[in-house]
Amino acid sequence: MTLDKALYPTKVHSTGGWKNIVTRLALIGFALAAVTGAFAYFGGWFSTDELTPGRFADRFEDVNGLHPGFRRNHAKGLGVSGSFESNGSGVRLSKAAVFEPGRVPVIGRFSLDGGQPYQPDRPDTRRGLGLQFSTRNGELWRTAMINFPLFPVRTPEIFFERLLAFKPDPATGKPDPANVKAFEERHPESVEVLKVITAEPRGSGFGNTTFYGLNTFRFTNAAGKTTSVRWILKPMQPFVAAGAAPRDKNYLFDELITQIHQQALRWRLIVIVGEPGDPTNDPSIGWPVNREQVDVGMLTLDRVDAEEFSPATDINFDPLTLPAGMAPSDDPVLGARSAVYARSFARRAGETKQPSAITPADVKKEE
Repeated sequence: MTLDKALYPTKVHSTGGWKNIVTRLALIGFALAAVTGAFAYFGGWFSTDELTPGRFADRFEDVNGLHPGFRRNHAKGLGVSGSFESNGSGVRLSKAAVFEPGRVPVIGRFSLDGGQPYQPDRPDTRRGLGLQFSTRNGELWRTAMINFPLFPVRTPEIFFERLLAFKPDPATGKPDPANVKAFEERHPESVEVLKVITAEPRGSGFGNTTFYGLNTFRFTNAAGKTTSVRWILKPMQPFVAAGAAPRDKNYLFDELITQIHQQALRWRLIVIVGEPGDPTNDPSIGWPVNREQVDVGMLTLDRVDAEEFSPATDINFDPLTLPAGMAPSDDPVLGARSAVYARSFARRAGETKQPSAITPADVKKEE
């Protein structure tokens, strides 16, 4: 068994509950080891005297409350699965097996931003999509995307600060304007980034949403040529602009369930090719719109599962889980994401989870 398979096993149900307990205890140790590995790779911004993955996880809990067994961010979600059909066009950029012509299985999870597992769905809440591609040679590629074209800040430290500044006031459900103003005065560049983010049209649901990989990565092809890239998923479903939120607090997920039961949802995976001078270490800066875009294949999602039964529930969508032919850039946010994800995973793996907002009965009734 590889380390990765040990980390993310198929979920064991009632007949083998004791195995699941042992597995989860083992997961904690493996996840902590992953944190250490991320530090070693990106050593620089974390230190015992300053910002650590534990402090980051603590801040998510401070902002959202503690919800045992759930992810510290993107807590509300739903599992999906399907396949990726490569058209072979990505081979010239990367030797990764996932880009060889053919089909590979995919496990994924749609989610909403924040650590509130029972929050009501809202049109303006950030949407997430985590994916795991399993290639024929046994390698895995994981990516965690959102529907924002840019990351709101340039460094992990500023994001840590932003979390607290935008913490909702219990009395109003919105951030304290004074805290937000103080943050923006300290980081005026974040105001301009937010303008770009809010100008992006919002789709009416998960199915017609474009998802962005945000960070820069490095692809290396069989000839040894390395290229800086970013990627996006463009929906093939017709775009419909988001309107006011219906009364149903789970309307985004209910619609997703209905759509997948009726027909598969599809996205084109587009790799954006960087050029010399394009920023690789700042995910809050976009690349010029005239950069080459390579359509490398189609993602098809044709199955939906409640988190209680989805294999995606026990997957850490670590953006540094990369196959040969892909590597991280010098973006410090990548190392931070990897380490904090691992810390969050370690915590929830040792906790008893309550039922998810979208139950197995909700998934079945939409059939």
